[in-house]
Amino acid sequence: TTGSPKGATLSHYNILNNAYQAAYGLGLTHEDRFCIPLPLYHCAGMVLGTLSCASIGCTAVLPNDAFDPELTLSTISAEQCTALSGVPTMFIAQLEHPEFDTFDLATLRTGFIGGAPCPVDLMHRIVNDMNMRDIMILYGQTETSPVNHLPPPGDQSEKRLTTIGKVAPNLEIKIVDSDGNIVQRGQVGELCCRGYAVMLGYWDDEVRTREAIDPDGWMHSGDTAVMDDGGYVQIVGRIKDMIIRGGENIYPREIEELLYTHPGIQEAQVFGIPDPRLGERVCAWVQLRDGSTLAAEDVKVFCADKLAHFKVPEVVKFVSEFPMTVTGKIQKFKMTEAMVAEGGT
Repeated sequence: TTGSPKGATLSHYNILNNAYQAAYGLGLTHEDRFCIPLPLYHCAGMVLGTLSCASIGCTAVLPNDAFDPELTLSTISAEQCTALSGVPTMFIAQLEHPEFDTFDLATLRTGFIGGAPCPVDLMHRIVNDMNMRDIMILYGQTETSPVNHLPPPGDQSEKRLTTIGKVAPNLEIKIVDSDGNIVQRGQVGELCCRGYAVMLGYWDDEVRTREAIDPDGWMHSGDTAVMDDGGYVQIVGRIKDMIIRGGENIYPREIEELLYTHPGIQEAQVFGIPDPRLGERVCAWVQLRDGSTLAAEDVKVFCADKLAHFKVPEVVKFVSEFPMTVTGKIQKFKMTEAMVAEGGT
């Protein structure tokens, strides 16, 4: 996502154990049929998909060699799949498909979503419209094989849809400030992980490996998070994505969560663009639902009623798509580059 690829070296010990832990957490059994539209060369598709199936003995159903929302929906229906995986953009594409209501998804029960922030409104739509009553958010990174957080088995609380759950079995986590000190519960800091799932290192790159894994074995995620008194963790955002406007720290996810609740907005991404006076300004790229005719001022007014004034997007651009990797991860740095090239307006 940064344009500078790194090869995370994972061992059999890393991925076999992680695959089984994920399958157990999802409640999979040999009777399940798991639809896996994620690419198999990616850690989520390979470890959390096919390898999880192999570890528990359930059926892996591969709808295509590349994601197609209609083909995925028809595969679920035809193969009577009980589980489904994907990143948020994949689930949005399926829910927004013009013929969504014609597909029979009654057999779906569980599955996972991850790889990017998962808006609460989207989670409720997946539960209600796709029949995935046990859907859960899995969190981690390729460097942790990839899961290090998930809801406890059988968790039916609202926190299953609004947080990344708790630390996964046989792993440790801590949330630290910029000086490496553990913060109090309820305070924001960087999420770090230690244990069996942490990668061996970046392939042929000792310098970057040392930057990511400290001498005590803690893998630094680059994500900011907060833990509540019950041990549930919520991701606030990426450290590098935080917007600093006139000395105020702004986390894009808060604004994105609000924009997703607007009935005319299908998807939204918020990021900072350079400003000579304030340092950065808040910019939002918005994808509208079919038939919606919002203007930029409408978006700003909607936000102004619910956010502090300095968090309201100053620049709103309507787009038909977002730059993203082949695995569905949004590339915000490309959006910033595009806005700078356009003069930041």
